[in-house]
Amino acid sequence: MIGFTGNNGLTKPTSYKIVLPFYVYAAVSFLIATVLLFMSADGFTTHYFQPHTLAITHIMALGWGTMIILGASHQLVPVMIENKLYSEWLAYISFGCAALGIPILIYAFYTFSMGWLAQLGGHLVTTAIIVYLLNLLVSMAKSKHENVHAVFVFTAVVWLLATAIVGLLLIYNFTEAYLPKDSLTYLPLHAHMGIIGWFLLLIIGIGSRLLPMFLISKYDNAKKLWWIYGLINTGLLLFVVLFLWEGLSWLYYVPVLCIAAGVLLFGNFCYCAYRERIRKKVDEQMKVSLLSVFMILLPILLLLVIISFLMLQETVNVQLVITYGFVIFFGWITAIIPGMTFKTLPFIVWNKTYHHLAGKRKTPNPKDLFHEKVFKWMSSCYLLGFILFATGILINILLLLQAGAACLLLTSVFYNWNVLKLITHKAT
Repeated sequence: MIGFTGNNGLTKPTSYKIVLPFYVYAAVSFLIATVLLFMSADGFTTHYFQPHTLAITHIMALGWGTMIILGASHQLVPVMIENKLYSEWLAYISFGCAALGIPILIYAFYTFSMGWLAQLGGHLVTTAIIVYLLNLLVSMAKSKHENVHAVFVFTAVVWLLATAIVGLLLIYNFTEAYLPKDSLTYLPLHAHMGIIGWFLLLIIGIGSRLLPMFLISKYDNAKKLWWIYGLINTGLLLFVVLFLWEGLSWLYYVPVLCIAAGVLLFGNFCYCAYRERIRKKVDEQMKVSLLSVFMILLPILLLLVIISFLMLQETVNVQLVITYGFVIFFGWITAIIPGMTFKTLPFIVWNKTYHHLAGKRKTPNPKDLFHEKVFKWMSSCYLLGFILFATGILINILLLLQAGAACLLLTSVFYNWNVLKLITHKAT
């Protein structure tokens, strides 16, 4: 527990007042996203570029995935660099700008109001990222213990900022021709900078620290992690160059294979950590998190299929593209969050509630602060919902989409139930 919170006598842990709002915001965002998914299931039978799909995608990317990762990283980065967060006020400002900008942006997408409203939301989100990056940069500069995990996180945030800037340009491009082509043309660039540069790098950077920690594993291999870092960044940079220079379709195999090699190495890292674990029994949260590692391969395989279609006929099945996006945001990214939430959040709440009582009287274990049976219900609903909805997209059956969306909505209800139980916990 002490290892996670960073309360080792050398590093002051980040205040729970900073971290908890990110978790709550993400939980509510997930609930809203699944409600909209259920209401707009028929939209997934048409085209991926339409208002409701754009809104759901950005709630999942910003409100769900990004906010919870930012919250966890505010707690974990000081542990990685063995130095306190530079400024808690900058953390509050970052949260405030994102918390205000995300719903404005989502509303603009949902109503397709791509004028000043979308621009305002985009500027607020970009400001939140800049403030967080500044806080991270100064914190790392003041530390003498930077490591590969911290470099992963910092590089990921740089890619996130680049993604936000490109996204903002695309918003402005709707009203005036700032770019040579229409915004839809640049959508793959914007999406993959965020998916690979932000989510993949960040999840590997944090996951490679948390998975061995929670498995109680002795395994550590910085050299392997540097190889992963190099492969993924090289692959993404090659993709950006090919995209901007309009390279031949077959050349896209090169960056995809670079990234796939990095992902496979990360899978090997996780396997080695699992094999060398001290605690042989693996809890439900870790099982879900480990499942997400395998789910990274699904979008890579789909992307290879999409590239092959483009090579053969220069067009691709729209449902395949929609499935690709769904597998990323509701598959791989969503799969890792619940497991990590209920491994990290109980520690944060325990530290907030019982730290001053440790050693003075008996206190509950962090895992006892949430309902484990509800977590199992959530996991079952999630897997069923994911399979049904993904299948419904591929074979274009609305009934399967609605059933899958209903299961995912129930997943978010169970998730919020446990998050609420945690954050409202009082000392017993």
